Amino acid sequence: MSSLISDPPPGAPVPPILPPQDGFLLLDKAKFSASFAADVDAEKAAFMADSQVPWGVDAVNGKISQPAWRTKPSWYLVAADDKMIPPPAQRFMSKRAGSTVVEVAGSHALYVSQPNAVAALIERAARETNTAAS
Repeated sequence: MSSLISDPPPGAPVPPILPPQDGFLLLDKAKFSASFAADVDAEKAAFMADSQVPWGVDAVNGKISQPAWRTKPSWYLVAADDKMIPPPAQRFMSKRAGSTVVEVAGSHALYVSQPNAVAALIERAARETNTAAS
């Protein structure tokens, strides 16, 4: 994760992650909507900013020794207007994983702004997994 945000491609937005406090990170509330939830209505985005849960600094430095995508099928919903994880990085990760990819114009908060697109991809993954198992 840290590699996605520590050296962003030229022109990529930098997520507004505040300096760690007591080993935890938060996004700057003033910049939350524009960077995380740009396609979510203002009132809901403000609520999301106010209710965000801090995550541990170690979460961005974690390394996976045996990623499941090496041996299992995966699906990826690229958020084409994401300002947290640059879309080119998302496309790279999904290609590397051999994922079935769907791309939607939207922010990092697609699960809030476009729940139908998220549900459709989950349903597709379930359907395709069940078909492969049959």
